[in-house]
Amino acid sequence: MKKVAIIDYAMGNLDSVARAIEECRGEPVITGRAEDLKEANYIILPGVGAFGDGMRNIRELGLEQTIKEEVLQKEIPFLGICLGMQLLASRGYEDGETAGLDLIPGEVVRFEPDGPGVKVPHIGWNEVVLKRPHPLFRNIPSEKDFYFVHSYHFACKNREDILCLTPYCGNFVSAVNRKNVIGVQFHPEKSLQLGLKLLSNFLSL
Repeated sequence: MKKVAIIDYAMGNLDSVARAIEECRGEPVITGRAEDLKEANYIILPGVGAFGDGMRNIRELGLEQTIKEEVLQKEIPFLGICLGMQLLASRGYEDGETAGLDLIPGEVVRFEPDGPGVKVPHIGWNEVVLKRPHPLFRNIPSEKDFYFVHSYHFACKNREDILCLTPYCGNFVSAVNRKNVIGVQFHPEKSLQLGLKLLSNFLSL
């Protein structure tokens, strides 16, 4: 069975991700220990909350260097979910400027409503438009709906790192990818069967 390390850095939604991984026949290990990350076949960084708090907690646990070693040197498949996707960026601006993991160049900035009735945070189901093929979305058609909850979004530095866009406040980046690093702004663990299919595809990478 594939061992999936789910990073516990006190930023929420761990149990629902673990249950989804079990549904996909993976072996979830909820952990804040570097040793467990080194033994995993896959790593997931979930999260709900503020960018600054997330990075501070990761650094206090001493996990930043281990994450980078596993991802960049060993090329372990890595999935960031919601806040976890945002922490892949170079920096974020929630509650001041904070350096991120810098695994995918870009910045995390607050939504600017672009019309009357456009609310922040962005909450609910919205479509995800695939910009290029990727095995994470195998047998998942473009423009299907996934579940979102967020006030900030990932502004990619490089267009080639954009995997998906979603029509809200213009088109924001709803998934990113560079080599073995993937981030999704939506919550697959809350997105019913399509979300489970996406996680199953991740465990096939």
